[in-house]
Amino acid sequence: MAPAAPSMPVPLRWKSALPATLALALGLICGLILVGDLEASGLLVSQKGRAFQPGNIALSRGETVTFVNDDSDLLHHVFVESDTFSFDSGDQEPGSRTPVTFTERGTFQVLCGIHPKMKLVVRVN
Repeated sequence: MAPAAPSMPVPLRWKSALPATLALALGLICGLILVGDLEASGLLVSQKGRAFQPGNIALSRGETVTFVNDDSDLLHHVFVESDTFSFDSGDQEPGSRTPVTFTERGTFQVLCGIHPKMKLVVRVN
């Protein structure tokens, strides 16, 4: 029978895992704070059930709207085409977030390239 492998005393094992545990916890907290600040600095528009919610928004020039694909199984594809402002998100996977900063004043129609009945009116002051 082979001799048993030496083991570290319990307090020593805990001390070696402590820095990694603290770093992980600190990273998690910083990530939550950052996400909270990003959401607080702009507007969220949900894409769910082949509709934008809300369907109309007003904002100031330079503000950011974050489009969130809240559908669990549908792709979306947000775009804006106008003479003064355009944007194309490409395909958005379920759960994805796409920020769009509206840099020009005007009224813009936001559409989904996959679901043609999805429409959002954005008024930028």
